[in-house]
This record gives sequence, C-alpha cells and structure tokens, in this order.
Amino acid sequence: MSDKSVTPAHTSALWLRLVGVLCRLVLTVTFIFSGFVKAVDPLGTQYKIEDYLTAMGLGGILPDIVPLLMSVALAALEFCLGIFLLFAIRRRLTTRLVLAMMLVMTLLTLWLAVANPVSDCGCFGDALVLTNWQTFWKNVILLACAVVVAWKPRDMFRFVSRSNQWIVVNYSALFILGISGWSLYDLPQFDFRPYHIGANLRGENVSVNVSENSAYEYVFIYEKNGETQEFGINNLPDSTWTFVDRREVKTGAELAKHDISFDLLPEGAVNGEGEDITDEVLNDTSYTFLLVAPKLEKADDSRLDLINELYEYSLEQGYRFYCLTASEMEGRERWRDMTGAEYPFCFTDETTLKTVIRSNPGLVLLKNGVVIGKWSHNRLPEITSEEAAKPLEQLTIGQMPEDSVPGKILKLLLWFVLPLGLLTLADRIWMWTKWLRKKKENHNINNYKTTKDMRKKIVAGNWKMNMNLQDGIALAKELNDTLKADKPNCGVVICTPFIHLASIAQFLDQDIIGLGAENCADKEKGAYTGEVSAEMVKSTGAQYVILGHSERREYYKETPEILKEKVLLAQKNDLKVIFCIGESLAEREAGKQNEVVKAELEGSVFNLSEEDFRKIVIAYEPIWAIGTGKTATAEQAEEIHAYIRSIIAEKYGQAVADDTTILYGGSCKASNAPELFAKPDIDGGLIGGASLKAADFKGIIDAWKK
Repeated sequence: MSDKSVTPAHTSALWLRLVGVLCRLVLTVTFIFSGFVKAVDPLGTQYKIEDYLTAMGLGGILPDIVPLLMSVALAALEFCLGIFLLFAIRRRLTTRLVLAMMLVMTLLTLWLAVANPVSDCGCFGDALVLTNWQTFWKNVILLACAVVVAWKPRDMFRFVSRSNQWIVVNYSALFILGISGWSLYDLPQFDFRPYHIGANLRGENVSVNVSENSAYEYVFIYEKNGETQEFGINNLPDSTWTFVDRREVKTGAELAKHDISFDLLPEGAVNGEGEDITDEVLNDTSYTFLLVAPKLEKADDSRLDLINELYEYSLEQGYRFYCLTASEMEGRERWRDMTGAEYPFCFTDETTLKTVIRSNPGLVLLKNGVVIGKWSHNRLPEITSEEAAKPLEQLTIGQMPEDSVPGKILKLLLWFVLPLGLLTLADRIWMWTKWLRKKKENHNINNYKTTKDMRKKIVAGNWKMNMNLQDGIALAKELNDTLKADKPNCGVVICTPFIHLASIAQFLDQDIIGLGAENCADKEKGAYTGEVSAEMVKSTGAQYVILGHSERREYYKETPEILKEKVLLAQKNDLKVIFCIGESLAEREAGKQNEVVKAELEGSVFNLSEEDFRKIVIAYEPIWAIGTGKTATAEQAEEIHAYIRSIIAEKYGQAVADDTTILYGGSCKASNAPELFAKPDIDGGLIGGASLKAADFKGIIDAWKK
C-alpha cells in the first residue's frame, strides 16, 4: 500500500474553503438578525430612515408612507438574503446582491462615522446599538466576507435542491412580510426598548445614574409648512425654517435610560406652561392609563369609542388617565373637538413617545411605575359591562402578560424554523432516494446496454435544399470512400434532394451508407405536377424516406392526416420511414413538449400494426434547436426520448419500445454527439448542416466509437 501525502495545494484549498464557510456563516447570521429585528419594529426603522433623510436635507419632502415602505422592503431584503445565503439559493445572484449591498452600506456608514449626522445607524434596531465607528468597522468586516463569498459562489453547499428552492424563497418572503405587517397592525413581538412590558420607569431595576460630568445642551425647535422639527446646535436648518422654541436636554455618558417626563397642561396652555407630575405618576401605587399620541394630528381615530370607554372606566375606578402628546395647543384642541375627549393632556417629547410605543395612538398601563401592558390602537382592550364594576386587579388587562420571550421564540421556531427544517430534511431524503434510484438506473443501464445494442444505431444526414448535382455526387463519393476505409460502428444514411437520388445510388456502397429521400407525396400517382411518389423514390435505389419534418409541417402545412397517408404509401413501397416529431420553443416554454410529441405520434403512426410500426425510425427534433445553434442538453434530450419510448410501450408493449430506434435531431455536432449518444434512450442522430461536410459528418459518426 502506497502512502498518499496531502499536498500544500490541497491544504491551501481546504483552508480557503473553510474561510468561505465562515464568511458565509457570518453574513448569514448578520443578515437574518438585522432583517428580523427591522421587520419586528418597522416603525423604528422608519424613524431612523427619516433621520437619515433629515440629515441629507430631505426631511419632510416625502410622505410618511415612503420611508415606511422603505423600512419594510429593507427588512425583507436583508432577511431573505440571509436565508438565501444559508440555503445557497441562486448563489451567484445572491452573493452579488450581498456584495453590492455591503459596499453601499460601508460607504454610507463611513459618512455617518465622519459627519456624525445621527447618533447610531440603526442597523440592528434597538436590539443592539452600536456607535457609528463601530458600525463602520463592522461593515468593513462584512464587506470582506461578502467579497470572499462572491468570489466562489458555487462552493456554497446547497441544503435544498434547486427544484424545491422556490418553496424557501416564497415562504421566507411571506414570513418576513407577515412579521412586518403584524408588527404594524399590533405591536412589535419583541420589544428591545427601555419601555417594554415589565420595565420599571422609576429606574429601580436598571442603572440610571447620571454622572457628575453630565451637562445640559439646547435642542432648537423650528417650524416649516406646518411641521415642527428639532435640531441640534451643530445642524441648524436654513433660513426657510422659522424658529419656535428651544429646550434643554441632559447629556452625559451615563444618561438615564428612562428619560420620560409628564408636563400636565391646563386647557388652552401652550407647551412649556405645564406642571411636572412625572414623580407623582411614576410613584403612584395604583394604576395609570397613558394614551400615547406623539402627534394627535396624525393619530388614528377609528377606535375613539373604546378610548372614551376606558377613560370613563378609569374615572369610575379612581385611576389616573392622561394623554401624552407632543402636539401643540391647536392639535390638542382639534382632537378634543373631534373626539369629545375630556381626559387631561400632558406634554412629552415626541421622540420619547415614539420610543414608548409604536402606535399613534397607543395605550400604556402603569402600576407603581412599572409597565403592565401596552396596546396598539388596533387592539385596544375592551371592558365588558360585567367587568366595568371590577377593579383592574380582578381583570386580565390589569395583570402582567404571561407570554414570555422564550415563549415567543418558541412560536417563531414553530412557525418558521420548523417548517424549513422539515423541508430541508424531506428534501435531503428525497435527494438521497433520487441518488439511490440513479445508482440503480446506472446499474440497470449497464444491464440495458444489451437491449440498446440490439437496437439499430443510426446517424442520418438530411441535406435539405443544398448542393447541386455535381457537388452532391462529390460529397457522396468522399463520404463513401472515407467510411469504406474506416468502417462505422453504426448505420449511416444520407437523405438527399430528389435530383441526387438516382445518380448518387450508383456510387454508394449501400452496405455502408443507406440512401434516403427527404420527402414523398401523399398520393400514389396521377395528375399531381411536381410531386414525387414513394414508388418513384424506391425506383432510384433509395431505402429510406424522411417524413413529418418540422419544416414540411410549418412551411407546407402538412397535417397528421397527410402524414398518415405518406407513411402508409412509403411502407407499401418498402421504404423505411424516419418519422420526425418535436415541439416549438413556445410549446417547450409552456411545458407542452410531452403532449405535442404524443399527439404527433397518435395522429400519424400509432394507427399502424405492431409489425409495421417496428419498421419506423423515430426522430425527435426540438424545433427550437434546428439550425439555431441551440442544442437540448443531453439530460433534456434523454428525458423526452425516454418519454417517447414510454408512450410507444403503452401502445405496442415494452418489447416494441425497446426495439424502436429513436434519433435526436437538433444542432447535433461532433462535440456534443458522444454525450448525447451515451444516453440509454438516444440511438443516434438526424443531422442537418453538419452532414454537408464529410469531415463534420464523420466526426458525429465516430461518436459511436467513443
């Protein structure tokens, strides 16, 4: 036994593949996580996109629906690209899209890191907040990984076969769009913000220390076209904006997470004239309802009845009820007039309100400063008449929800990971059984070679309307001499125009080369000027005739009935029929190739007796591959040849099907003939243009020697 050492080249290739796998894994995890957290909180991503647009001087130009659609689309794209990387779906396209996306994102985050127009990029939503420089270097690493993966995309192992990849594509897209849709309708299923259910807004269960180095800075409020917006000292707007107000905000490395305040506004008061009741609300040991509406002008008013019922319930039970808003006095008064609202209003920072709940309006329930429940305007809690007399301690909405994070993750696994896992398992089992079948078929093919060898192998040339008599005779002589000197391993037939037949027959050794016509009439004899009967063809010394060629069907409108008559007359005159069948490009693209070839056989030759059908040679010619340079792959050709043999078996039995010679005709050349002829159901070829030169034709004939 000889020792086989691992060469440095093998080691290098192994390391490169390992690096590719690691890069693929990093990209997959990052894209899936990034896309998912964005889909869970599409409004949060929308707000971040609006920050970008404002930093670029485009704030307020686009309607709100545009950044929202951008948010949903970005989440779906990132998530799906991650899944496509995982399953190696459309590997080349996917890796190129990932590379292009990372190139754009790296350049964008470089600008963010240098110019610092927004505090963080929001690439992972609120789940993982990075500084702009951290984000940039993260993207540099991901860009490098994308380059590695895009370099050799075909090295990625597929977990699902190509035929089943459409399931993963559609299911992933529908799933992530469904997550975004549900989060927009209800609330994010995973709340990564500091105001999540269970959060203590008094800061007792979090670190809320403000360092001694904390300071204050001003935020400037400007107005334009009825819209107000806040600006920092370093990014003040141009002169088209009107100054409205300014306010102080705390800064510092350890700024408190729960920076929320309530300024109770008397009726008719403007923002800044209210009473700070923050401590009073957060220290209340009872329940407090907070109707959160960042902008009342844009708030949904479809559930006003429920809001008012909840307010009346809170009055009866002695609970606080406030509407927190950043709207000015005009917006509050308009809301009062429209809804009949009697509850008090508190001014709170708009950004804070958008962080508290992703709904406008939304409802938050506090108890002793702890967030007990949160509801979007689409799913506000309803208190029935029987429950109206009971305190919240006795009602479901007054209790902390039991749907824990592990429970939500389990649901996610059940709805997405489990189905795709089962699909992958089923696909792998299917591919394994397919491999076993193929292995068995290969074994059967080896046993089947005897049957195939019993069938006559033929390479037939169809000259069509080419060459004058002298050139035709010269070609026939050259081919005859060549094959005499180097005997072929198959039957050889040349089918020539009518004027060549009698002359060429004198020079051919028909033990080596058979002679055939390209057509014959569907009439036996008579006043049919220009037609050539089967009897006339036979009298020239020809043995074969081509019938049903696609060009005769298309240009001369030969119908199945006409061809049926031609076949009968040809056989009556002892001519061997090479009967052509095949589909057009449109029929192939529509998936109708099987029914087309079956109909052509049924219309013209399946009327024959078993004995007469045994004399037929079938030539499958994909019309879309004749003279176009296109060729059906060996697998495509074998698939339909096997189908043709199966329908012959249905009609005449397996023995007849096994004995029937089926030729392939469609841009067959010396270069692809060996691969085609190696298939078990392909018994040769009907050759067009390549039969007009002896060397080219001989190259195809010699494929049977390989």
